[in-house]
Amino acid sequence: MIYLDNSATTRQYDEVTDVMVRAMKEGYGNPSSLYQLGVDAEKTVKAARRQVLEAAGFAAGAGAGSWDVVFTSGGTESDNMAIFGAARALRRQGNRIVTTAVEHPAVLECCKSLEAEGFEVIRVGVDSSCTPDLQQLADAVNERTILVSVMHVNNEVGTVMPVDAVKDIMKKNKAPGLFHCDAVQSFGKMPLPADADLISVSGHKIHGPKGSGALLISKGRTASGKSINLPAFIVGGGQESGRRSGTENVPAIVGLGCAAQIAAADGATGSQNAGGSYLSMSQMAEMRQRLIDGLCAEIKDIHINSPLEAGLTPGQCCPSVLNVNFTGTRGEVILHTLEQEGIYVSTGSACSSNKKGQSHVLGAMGQSSRDIEGAIRFSIGRLNSPDEVDETVRAVAAAVARFRKLGSFR
Repeated sequence: MIYLDNSATTRQYDEVTDVMVRAMKEGYGNPSSLYQLGVDAEKTVKAARRQVLEAAGFAAGAGAGSWDVVFTSGGTESDNMAIFGAARALRRQGNRIVTTAVEHPAVLECCKSLEAEGFEVIRVGVDSSCTPDLQQLADAVNERTILVSVMHVNNEVGTVMPVDAVKDIMKKNKAPGLFHCDAVQSFGKMPLPADADLISVSGHKIHGPKGSGALLISKGRTASGKSINLPAFIVGGGQESGRRSGTENVPAIVGLGCAAQIAAADGATGSQNAGGSYLSMSQMAEMRQRLIDGLCAEIKDIHINSPLEAGLTPGQCCPSVLNVNFTGTRGEVILHTLEQEGIYVSTGSACSSNKKGQSHVLGAMGQSSRDIEGAIRFSIGRLNSPDEVDETVRAVAAAVARFRKLGSFR
């Protein structure tokens, strides 16, 4: 089996599974309990918070103390907690929310819901490489803007967004609100934006467990000088500093922490391996380029939707993602053809794949319906190998040639 859909989910590391099993069998105490079994569980939860911050690029001592980590059930809950929380905490200061047209559904659907409640939502457009129009963003942000939500890495094409510019725009335009960054696709792969107020991360994108995630909340202050104080998202016993009640899912939390620790050790900052066992980001970039070169050499009439250059700066592409249009084909047919050979790719976001309609991301980038039909997303993980890339190129070339020969596109 060749698995190249790591932007949808990843295979859990064996190390992660081992620590989770140990937590279930031995460290099963309630972290809120006063006896030693509970205290030990609480210590593992605290350790996981540190591991998450280190993988985010907020090293202990340098920036870890400036953040609270609230554990959640995943990226979707973290996005919901951030967006609904910010809107309701700051609604007296304004009602404008600014986001982009290419955000994950977990963000766009929250904004749509708030729009129905009377909030004003501005969706900033993007260019053909999926980079937001910063002038349009600046024009949208004003003194009534209570939230700006911009993802760090686009989940469909991999574009690194200019998130470092957002906070400066908000300050210049005297927006009283918060900057939320959906960093689900960048967490564990590159340093996260330190000037964001709220950052969403997920475990199952970095070889951690499904159902694990976190919202990172800055301990700083808003532009109006007030401390960031989100209302409780789930009420009850007051766990997670009162922001998300309910007994912590300790096995999932320690699994997330373990995956984060491995990501940090294996090059989450884009550096070469620090003696780790898995691919660094630099090595993933090399494999991505190998995939591009192979596809371009073997197949005519293709278009690379992702930025060509892999890297960690705005306008470049996250080294793990490559989105390609195979002109005159249907991506879904190519996907199932590859599946028959044990090769797994996707046609876009897994969180939207069960819905009718085409990619809102490629549509916002100006692509035609015909081009969108032929799009495939390849996403590399830390467990892939160069040989798998070569075999994928061969199989894709054969599948595209067969489809075009049959003239199956209607």
